[in-house]
Amino acid sequence: MERESEQTQASTRNPLTTDNEQRTTDTKPRTTFRPLVEQALRWAAKCHRHHHRKVSNLPYITHPMSAAMFLMRAGIDDDEILAAALLHDVVEDTDCSLAILASQFPPRVVSLVSAMTERQHDADGRKCSWQERKTEHLQHISAEPWEARAIVLADKLHNLGSMVFDLDNGEELWSRFTSSPERTLWYYREMIAVAEQGDPRLTRLANECRTLIERLAASLSITSGEPGSVSPKATT
Repeated sequence: MERESEQTQASTRNPLTTDNEQRTTDTKPRTTFRPLVEQALRWAAKCHRHHHRKVSNLPYITHPMSAAMFLMRAGIDDDEILAAALLHDVVEDTDCSLAILASQFPPRVVSLVSAMTERQHDADGRKCSWQERKTEHLQHISAEPWEARAIVLADKLHNLGSMVFDLDNGEELWSRFTSSPERTLWYYREMIAVAEQGDPRLTRLANECRTLIERLAASLSITSGEPGSVSPKATT
């Protein structure tokens, strides 16, 4: 009976957690309502209240909410990761600074949001070009912990899914971007590769991103080739 009980417990463990994480989870009763996640959702909704998705009337908050939902569907159910997913664009796209965020949220949440934030200007205050921003961010994300890379993948999955959805519904897609379709798909392929890094916790998100990328590429008759095979030129 003891062996059977141990086997039953082992079968109910989340395969994405380590033994240490599982022990922590086992000692903390989980509730459906999470105060930290609610706080992050409200904060993000206020910060993005005047924003909409590209060339649409959709409230911008639908994007970070979707990213958080994708993380949960992929088995990543950590309050601080989910909170960071909800907040991942507030520093880059609103007046909210990391310092302000740090006064409201735990250090790990702030660190994850910082990892998601692209640098918009160089040390001299010059606005970075699209290629400069994306290349730097690729390098930056490659050195981040798996939690930040998970948020990146959830972020890209919603962007890509939205693009495919619009395309399937007959909406004009590529004119809304400052970069060409080739450059855009180059960036997404590269980001998925540097974010996944062979981590099994991230495989599902990464593979779904790749499927959507190839759907978009097929619509343009762009072959995937090797990562980075498209050589994008800088654009503002």
